Amino acid sequence: MSEITASYQLFGKPGSFEKKAEEIALGLTIGSWTDLPLLEQEQLKKHRGNVVSINELFDPNDSTNQNKIKAEVKISYPSANFSADLPAIMTTVFGKLSLDGKVKLLNLEFGSNLLQSFPGPIFGIEGIRNILNVHNRPLLMSIFKGILGKDIGYLANQLREQALGGVDLVKDDEILFDNPLTPFEHRITRGKEVLQEVFEQTGHRTLYAVNLTGRTSQLRDKARLAKELGADAILFNVHTYGLDVLQELAEDKEIQLPLMAHPAFSGAFTSSEYYGVSNPLILGKLTRYAGADFSLFPSPYGSVALQKDDALAIGHELTKEAIVKPTLPAPSAGIHPGLVPLLLKDFGNDSVINAGGGVHGHPLGAAGGGRAFRQAIEAELAGNTLLEAAEEQKELRIALDLWGAKS
Repeated sequence: MSEITASYQLFGKPGSFEKKAEEIALGLTIGSWTDLPLLEQEQLKKHRGNVVSINELFDPNDSTNQNKIKAEVKISYPSANFSADLPAIMTTVFGKLSLDGKVKLLNLEFGSNLLQSFPGPIFGIEGIRNILNVHNRPLLMSIFKGILGKDIGYLANQLREQALGGVDLVKDDEILFDNPLTPFEHRITRGKEVLQEVFEQTGHRTLYAVNLTGRTSQLRDKARLAKELGADAILFNVHTYGLDVLQELAEDKEIQLPLMAHPAFSGAFTSSEYYGVSNPLILGKLTRYAGADFSLFPSPYGSVALQKDDALAIGHELTKEAIVKPTLPAPSAGIHPGLVPLLLKDFGNDSVINAGGGVHGHPLGAAGGGRAFRQAIEAELAGNTLLEAAEEQKELRIALDLWGAKS
């Protein structure tokens, strides 16, 4: 099997979807069919798109629908039509169709032969856990706050405080680009020194993900330099550069660093109920197939929140059984220690708890915020309530007083 099957959400009158689906299947492949001579039909048969299924979802007798209902349509496209790369695939299944009114690409099912062209994450969940030597709990990540316009010393101090709090990963802000105050190379070398000092002091290993930015033509060399300088991991704004660029970085044997995919800009083409591409497909399946070891996405809890069904579906796409390694889900935004039980319930142990304000906003500073999260994680895994643990853990008690607790 080497074809790809696309699932679409369409709107129209009851009974109209068979014609629309056939128009899509032909329009994105051979263009027409009934007008072709029989010889040409036979020659083009292997290139024709085929309607797999049509599922009308709304009751056509419901007057509130005003004779317009929703349907999910599946269409299969033969691999003879495209090269085995994501730009070709996305153009085939949704290129000009994305301009054709209310239509949304919900999912892509890759034939087993086609999927061989997408090796997925190099490290995956197990590989990241092995690097950190953390196997029995979710990972804890924090970010830099208010770093723009500050120098490398300020960044180093923030990094140290977060590491002292026991976080496993610290990532650059996605809007921190190369600049004279905190150059890319200096962030890596100074960060490495700081984290080694903390490791020697505490025995806890923290990884730092540096933001890889610049012109696309420069990224490969810049990532190779990061590897040479001893970088731990790379943060990448994949949706402004493109999934294929992420795949190129993942497959480069001279880079071989954990890759963290940031969701910035994805809302431009995922947020609408009627248009664009689904979040589980873009932030889940395709980000995993393209090689991300971590995928960040908005949590369902904060002010910049995804619908919970969408967020859970992203987590499922990143971790479900497949021939490629699983990717660590990192639900982000609005995360504080009181949400730890809910995070574990919703995303499981194989996930990343990613906090910004929930770490830096702690009255005892970033070190206190990190400790509060670690205390909350330990309490939940031990079967204790956060309130019980807070009776003996000062940092957690202060965090719960400030943000409350949810379960």
